[in-house]
Amino acid sequence: MTRFTFLLCISFLAVSARATEVEVFTASSRVARDAAIQRAELALVTHTDAEMRKKPSGPARTAVVASVVPAAVPQVPVVTAPARAVKTAGRSPAVAVEFTYKDRTGKVVAAPVLDEFQQKRIASPIAKGDLRINPMLLRAASIAQERAHAHSKSRCWRYVKNALLASGAISSYPKTAYAKQAGDELVRDYGFKKLAIRDPYKAPVGAVLVYGSRRAAGHVEIRTKTGFVSDFQNKKPSPRPLLGVYAKT
Repeated sequence: MTRFTFLLCISFLAVSARATEVEVFTASSRVARDAAIQRAELALVTHTDAEMRKKPSGPARTAVVASVVPAAVPQVPVVTAPARAVKTAGRSPAVAVEFTYKDRTGKVVAAPVLDEFQQKRIASPIAKGDLRINPMLLRAASIAQERAHAHSKSRCWRYVKNALLASGAISSYPKTAYAKQAGDELVRDYGFKKLAIRDPYKAPVGAVLVYGSRRAAGHVEIRTKTGFVSDFQNKKPSPRPLLGVYAKT
């Protein structure tokens, strides 16, 4: 084969490789791109083998292969999912996997892949209603919430008295002065009963909770759906010793 023919073959292969490269990069989908790459590789290998059968091995063969193969397989950038170290309680740092994708605007967005559930228990469970409880106690809980302050005024029993009286749950204003005496008076004079409940969170909505204290007046509050209320609202019950949970039917 003459030198002119050899140069012409190299030019033909280069033009074919560039045309194949354009076809690869203009493929509309990954499947079409892969198919185009396979067709390009097959065509180039066929041409290369035909030329290699015409020429002996040596520098010329290496030059032909080097000028054809790199152009036929272009490098396509690949977006990888970044990983970051996350420190978990009681365990060694783990690698959190993130899922990356493109949104409608073409922006690359990453979202963490969750493989664990929340193990922390709810600190303040929602109270349940009891159909046996007098509806007036539910009204008393609502009135106490409307009148409660953000912080304690040290007038818990007074506010609970007013809420019970305004709702109609009791017929007269209680006479005891200390909050820890509320349970006995409610049972003795107003038809309340002590419930077999020792956990403040399990008290039904509208129930009256009475707490004792050796040196202080104690504390009294009404159970609401999301917490406890007296002269102020709180999501947690009083830390004082619970004397009893009282309600009336």
